Order: sequence, then C-alpha cells, then structure tokens
Amino acid sequence: MQIDFCEFPDDLLYDIDTNVWVRANHRGGVTLGITSVHAALAGRLDKVKLKPVGESVAKGKNIGTIESVRYFGAVRTPVSGKIIEINLDLQDRAKLANDAPYTAGWFVTIDPNNFLLEGATLLRVQDIEERIRLMIKELHVRCFKAYPDYDMWEIGVECAAVLVRLNDLLERCAIGDVIHVVSDDPTAEIEMERWAHDTGQSILESRIEGKLIHFIVRKVK
Repeated sequence: MQIDFCEFPDDLLYDIDTNVWVRANHRGGVTLGITSVHAALAGRLDKVKLKPVGESVAKGKNIGTIESVRYFGAVRTPVSGKIIEINLDLQDRAKLANDAPYTAGWFVTIDPNNFLLEGATLLRVQDIEERIRLMIKELHVRCFKAYPDYDMWEIGVECAAVLVRLNDLLERCAIGDVIHVVSDDPTAEIEMERWAHDTGQSILESRIEGKLIHFIVRKVK
C-alpha cells in the first residue's frame, strides 16, 4: 500500500510507535527493518551499527543505531529473542535503508521467544492507514522512490538554466547517485522529459506539489 507516496507493503506487520516492520519467515525467525517514514525522517543515512549475532534482546530494546547528518537514534525491536542474522551489507552501505527499506535494507533476523504473544500487538497496514496518514502530515514526511544524494532547489529559475546546473552536477556524481530537483517553471515537466530522452539519464519520479514540481533523477551513465 502507498500512503501519501510512502510505501507500506501489505504482507508485513508494523509497530507504528517505533516505525519498525516485521516479517515472519518459514524457519520460525522474524526479520526487522525500519519503515519508509522512519527512513525519510532520519535523512540520508551515513552509518548503521547493529548488535552482533547471538545477542539476546528484550522487547522495546534497541537492535542497533542509525545515523545521518541530522539524526542519531536507536532502532527498537517489538519482539524479544536472540539475534541470529544481521545485514552486513547494510553496515557497509547504510543508504540501503533509505532506498530499499523493506528488501535490501533489512536490519536483523531474530529467533523470537514468544512471537505468538508479542506478535499479537503488531498490526497490518490496513488497520493503521489513517494513523500513518496523520503521522505523515504532522511530521511533514516526504517519501520518494529513491532517497536523494543531492538536492537542487531551483525556484524562480528557468528550466533551461536548471538543466545546465543539473548537467554540471551529474558530471561530478557517481553512477547510481540520485538528485532531487525542485522547480517552479511551468515548462519543467516537458523540458525534463526531453532532457532525459536526449541524455539517456533516468527520471525515477516526478510529482507536483502546489506550484512546485519535484523530480527524482538517477545517474545511469
């Protein structure tokens, strides 16, 4: 399910108070991660530190910490048990939790003490949709298909000039980097589509919010 552009897969369970999701697997373990809202609020993550395999954790205690330029906080488990697997890729590339919070950006897998009991407090997104929508509104959360590495706020600038600046920035970016471009030029959608066609770069998303148009661009070449 998508709620105000923030993804919440239907097949997961959620602890909305901590913005953590839970997926039970066929081996009896449960995998945990942060929601798209949590990832958006934290900002572009620079560091993820996870507790080691074999450590026991109580319900409500942290399984690790996340850190960005503007945020440092704990990720708390809604179930107790022993950590049996951690996402080593996430510790090497923290931004996976921004770009793919429900797949490649998972955090840990726990062998739960009593998932039948503790899991009963978790909810499906259909049951908390309005709570999530209210939270997104109150916290001014903005979710995109990929979290930006760079932001270009080009208000009051003609799109032709924006594209010159965008090309300059792309020359300094690595392949795979994502740029968030914001424009109030009414021709921006047409110009950006033409630019993507001519350059072979990828526009992952475009969105109109009031008088502003948001573009998510990924460098592919």
